[in-house]
Amino acid sequence: MPDTATPATYDRIMLKISGEALMGDQGFGLHPPTVQRIAREVKSVHDLGVEICMVIGGGNIFRGLQGSAQGMERTQADYMGMLATVMNALAMQTALEELGVFTRVISAIPMDQVCEPYIRRRAVRHLEKKRVCIFAAGTGNPYFTTDTAAALRASEMACNAIFMGKQVDGIYDSDPKHNPDARRFDNISYDEVLRENLKVMDASAIALCRDNRMPLIVFSLDEPGGFRGVLRGEGTYTRVHP
Repeated sequence: MPDTATPATYDRIMLKISGEALMGDQGFGLHPPTVQRIAREVKSVHDLGVEICMVIGGGNIFRGLQGSAQGMERTQADYMGMLATVMNALAMQTALEELGVFTRVISAIPMDQVCEPYIRRRAVRHLEKKRVCIFAAGTGNPYFTTDTAAALRASEMACNAIFMGKQVDGIYDSDPKHNPDARRFDNISYDEVLRENLKVMDASAIALCRDNRMPLIVFSLDEPGGFRGVLRGEGTYTRVHP
């Protein structure tokens, strides 16, 4: 796949964002203007005719690993984190549908009153009908992160690539917020990411992407129009290749 991708190159993509991306500057929970801003970014790409899947983390509400570190039983803490992702997915669904984008929240943990259970063929059909599919509750299993859920669902949905929206414009060899001399990578392989221990995704998600030859594009979601621009091969980003 060429680095100068056009909208036609990407027919179906996965957008992975952290729960922290939804909390704005308030440090916890949901910040509705921030949710609405991200929804507008998603709509701008959807308007190009691209089929979009999403996975949103839950760290703005509850993070299972942190709960476990504070003495909670790990499995129970992870299930609480999965429920937090459902709350974020419902918030994003509301923001997208207010913009006229038909959206389905699909949960790995059945909760029929608020969202659909995960059935792969049904999810594919939603995408074919140009509905945005937000996959919630991770993989439905403890000990797996939403990074792994994004890699898994992207492979199951036959996405062309995973787009990971972060607060920085790519992958660096150290934290650019603390090290002004941090070096950014334009292109890097999954093997190099693992070897250099670069904290872009957890190791199981990276291995899953690598084994399924799934490209990963890391970009800044804070820049207005950045998502649409990166999809067209414009702007600054890092491409991780198999």
